[in-house]
Amino acid sequence: MPLFHRGDKNEPFAALAPIPVTPIGWVRNDVTNPDRHEWSRIRSRIILREELLPALAGLEGFTHIIIVTWLDRVPEDLRMRMAVHPAGDRSIPAQGVLALRTHHRPNPIGVSVVPLERVEGVTLYVRGLDAANRTPVLDLKPYLPHYDSVPEARLPGWAEG
Repeated sequence: MPLFHRGDKNEPFAALAPIPVTPIGWVRNDVTNPDRHEWSRIRSRIILREELLPALAGLEGFTHIIIVTWLDRVPEDLRMRMAVHPAGDRSIPAQGVLALRTHHRPNPIGVSVVPLERVEGVTLYVRGLDAANRTPVLDLKPYLPHYDSVPEARLPGWAEG
């Protein structure tokens, strides 16, 4: 069976095969509780596999990077939630998890844009990454403002403030 099977109205999603993914590195910081909400001051190191050193050539010229993580400590019951209150605020109506940046997701994939402070060998120094110590890193990409920023993007009212 192919790694990715699109299916159609006659073929259910149950036919989809798992996608094998291997971490390229891990997060190192002092955060042991992934439920913390104030991430902006957290400094982290991303330690990549040694064989990826050549893949980092040129990255040090970027001020920001996009980091994709696997939020491995999200329990299965939280991955089954389909709606939650944004930021746990019960004064805001529950929203679908795919409309939020919550870690309660069917696939607990985290995506963060963070300042890149420096690169030393296979270690990247970043600030503001919302991932706890030992979180697997699946990928990283340079942040390209002309490509990744959408100034005319709109938000629903509940997400504006």
